[in-house]
Amino acid sequence: MRVAIVGGHGQIARHLLPLLLARGDTVVPLVRRQEHADELALAGATPAILDLESADVDGFAAALAGADAVVFAAGAGPDGDVARKRTVDLEGSTKSVDGARRAGVQRFVQVSAIGVDEPVGPDAGEVWAAYVTAKRDADRYLRASGLDWTIVRPGRLTDDPGTARVALAEKVEPGDVPRADVALVLAAVLAEPSTVGRQVELVGGHLRVDEAIAAL
Repeated sequence: MRVAIVGGHGQIARHLLPLLLARGDTVVPLVRRQEHADELALAGATPAILDLESADVDGFAAALAGADAVVFAAGAGPDGDVARKRTVDLEGSTKSVDGARRAGVQRFVQVSAIGVDEPVGPDAGEVWAAYVTAKRDADRYLRASGLDWTIVRPGRLTDDPGTARVALAEKVEPGDVPRADVALVLAAVLAEPSTVGRQVELVGGHLRVDEAIAAL
């Protein structure tokens, strides 16, 4: 497949890139900076420059043209900038969805976050509330898009070495998951038609990724 990754220089994307390349996929990471594009090109990718905050839907459609699938793995990160939760986590996603539709790309896999459909407690900070709202609304938009979507909602992300063992279901107990294992799941669901139309939560567990997907 030719797979476009929105947020192509992010930590999950950099774990996903070698997995896709190893099975023969062409990978198009969408990145904002030329130095990031140069770095990923050296790793074997075919990067494209796109600032997801300033680009419009036509810009997204042009960047996604020719892809067989899109992975939305962008995020504004843990900073305190409330506005970027909307411009990156929400609008970056919705423009990716609209760009995919305009470019004729049907398959769309989105990285979300566990528990974002739950009400935000009164003691939650402004930044966390903005993040939860952005992720929730982005998922809602994708589900209504008509695309062949899969939403993966990881627990707390860590930089621990991957274990290739996960818990994956519509609802799981909250927990941690290495970014490397999130990438394994993303690579697997891209190639598994049975995951279309599924929204799943993901944490560390005891099943191999293929076993966890088969059990859905």
